Amino acid sequence: MNAVVTHIMQVSPTMKIFRIAPDGWELPQFSAGQFAALGLPGSANRVEGSDPDSEPVAPDKIIRRVYSIASSSKNNEFIEFYITLVRSGALTPRLFALNIGDKIELGKKAVGMFTLDQVSPEQNVVLVATGTGVAPYMSMLRSDALGTRTGKIAVLHGASNSWDLGYSSELVLLESLSSKLKYLPTILEPQREAAKWSGLTKFVQDIWVDKTIDNAFGFDLLPENTHIFLCGNPKMVEAMKIVLANEGFKEHTKKEAGQIHIESW
Repeated sequence: MNAVVTHIMQVSPTMKIFRIAPDGWELPQFSAGQFAALGLPGSANRVEGSDPDSEPVAPDKIIRRVYSIASSSKNNEFIEFYITLVRSGALTPRLFALNIGDKIELGKKAVGMFTLDQVSPEQNVVLVATGTGVAPYMSMLRSDALGTRTGKIAVLHGASNSWDLGYSSELVLLESLSSKLKYLPTILEPQREAAKWSGLTKFVQDIWVDKTIDNAFGFDLLPENTHIFLCGNPKMVEAMKIVLANEGFKEHTKKEAGQIHIESW
């Protein structure tokens, strides 16, 4: 256990933001959009209300999973993660039982190709997420994407309810400070809101199809001028891939350059 929990924020009943700081070593450099591993032993407690382990886990076995980094790549004091509780999972029920000051394993290397490094600064970027899939986009924005890029940036974030729209306050603030950024949150269960929801109530792919982002920017988003990043629910990713393919967008791979960038869960 080479790191310590320094901050925990309860975003919703099933979502938390964790800040993890190295204990006696320096964080490596990483690119915004990459992910890192967290680990806890099988002996760690599971949060109350979670399901029991589906099979026995040895007390000394380290359970590891990777999570997208939400903090700035310029910050070397801690790494921030935005995580959803999976009650039947092996690791997240143990993560959600942690308190500030508890020890945890943090991977010493961040990896992944889901970054803006491969997109030229003059290109527009649409960052599409559901749930905690917004985490890598927060890292991109916090790492000065708005300052270094000349193209427009849109964040399209979908969730069941407004309380699941993590980082919404920060995104609203960033939008107010930069004419480059458009933040478009959408929810699917407005009837459950404590107060009337006046925002969008569509699937993110429907928002793309009805040209809401194009209208907000005042021009058409095309394969020639725009890259799309997708992170979140696999059904959303597949739906967006179909919609974008019909408009001429191609998936970016190691073998062939394209405009659709996907972080698979």
